Amino acid sequence: MNFKKYTSEFKNNIKLATPIMMGSLGHLMVGLIDDIMVGRLGPIQLAATSLGNSLFFISLSVGLGFSFAITPLIAESDGENDKEKGRSIFQHGIILSTILGITMFAVLFFMKPILYYLDQPEEVVALAIPYYEIVAFSMIPLMIFQGFKQFADGLSETKYSMWATILSNIVNVFLNFMLIYGLWIFPRLELVGAAIGTLVSRIIMLFFIYYVLSKQEKFAIYLKRLKFSELKKERFGRIMKLGFPTALQMLFEVGLFTATVLLAGTLGAFPQAANQIALKLASTTFMVAVGIGVAATIRVGNQKGLKNFVELRRIAFSNFILIFIVMFAFSICFMLFKDILPRMFTDNVEVISIASSLLIIAGFFQLSDGIQAVVLGALRGLQDVNVPSGITFVAYWIIGFPICYYLGRTLEMGTFGIWIGLLVSLTCSAIMLLIRFNYLSNKLIKEKNELT
Repeated sequence: MNFKKYTSEFKNNIKLATPIMMGSLGHLMVGLIDDIMVGRLGPIQLAATSLGNSLFFISLSVGLGFSFAITPLIAESDGENDKEKGRSIFQHGIILSTILGITMFAVLFFMKPILYYLDQPEEVVALAIPYYEIVAFSMIPLMIFQGFKQFADGLSETKYSMWATILSNIVNVFLNFMLIYGLWIFPRLELVGAAIGTLVSRIIMLFFIYYVLSKQEKFAIYLKRLKFSELKKERFGRIMKLGFPTALQMLFEVGLFTATVLLAGTLGAFPQAANQIALKLASTTFMVAVGIGVAATIRVGNQKGLKNFVELRRIAFSNFILIFIVMFAFSICFMLFKDILPRMFTDNVEVISIASSLLIIAGFFQLSDGIQAVVLGALRGLQDVNVPSGITFVAYWIIGFPICYYLGRTLEMGTFGIWIGLLVSLTCSAIMLLIRFNYLSNKLIKEKNELT
């Protein structure tokens, strides 16, 4: 294999992916900052934020999945140089994102009683409820922001969402310090303070990205509002047809990780807190994979619009090789610093010990987690979403979750057994998705050659 033809694309991939990585990390940092600051209050409080965020992230995964449909459609229209088509997709996408944000908030609000029936420690549930209520409302500005973000990403303008999330984190850190611990003129609100910081930071993030885009001449044609007569049922249908399976993909994966939070919670507050620490650290490195995955979506979508399938395959595999190298480095770091990283969150010796053992498994699944994320991004660029949804369901829920439950509860291996199940499911997903992309890309090249 001539690796140079793939490595030569690393610079372009990284240039496109870096702002997306930073933006994705920014989203994660909002919750990570909450966990680090709340963790200083005690393991019970940390477990409460974990529980409060568990249902939120399941709902968010559905909303994000729908919004992700905007990016490949915009990238394809950009490849075709059809700005009116792009404007229509963007405007319909924003309407759908707003409706989804409101719907997801309503669903979260009425799902609140479920927290009492998840076999979690009573003291954890009591603290989680008020935190959960406020964070649930932040779904509305977050989903509208996501519509703007996916649109800008589709045009390869990835830096604007990065700026927005950096600002969001600055606001969140400031408000967290003030409201969690009661500094200066602010009251000590602890978990509620963390939730308020999250809500305010997401509102500011939305207003910022709208303001920045509206000041750029390039986006003027896209921001010109559609008339009511321009709304098309088929355009909504196209986004939903692509978005619904993508939402299912995310739901299956996030649902599995949320299930591990709940499984760990049945073992006690300390195992749940340790699970949350390891999950946050693994999620942080996963955001790098998300960035490269979106870059793959954009570049594959562009080549699909140009119908250059040989180049499409080369660019996709350059992203696969890049993520392998990056995640291998993270894998080594997790194993080397497994006893140090948990100390960022807590001083509790028992929690640190459990989290340290989980980071060994997290180190192993860095490779498969990163590869499956980027291959999904490439398949999304091809607008192939139905089969990948089936693959992720099989990998996570037919294979992964039964192993998590059996090892964690039946064999009483605790959180360590649960994470072995995660490793198996992510590895199965990566292998099956790679096979799918290899088959589809070769098929497209063959069909075009036959036509010529």
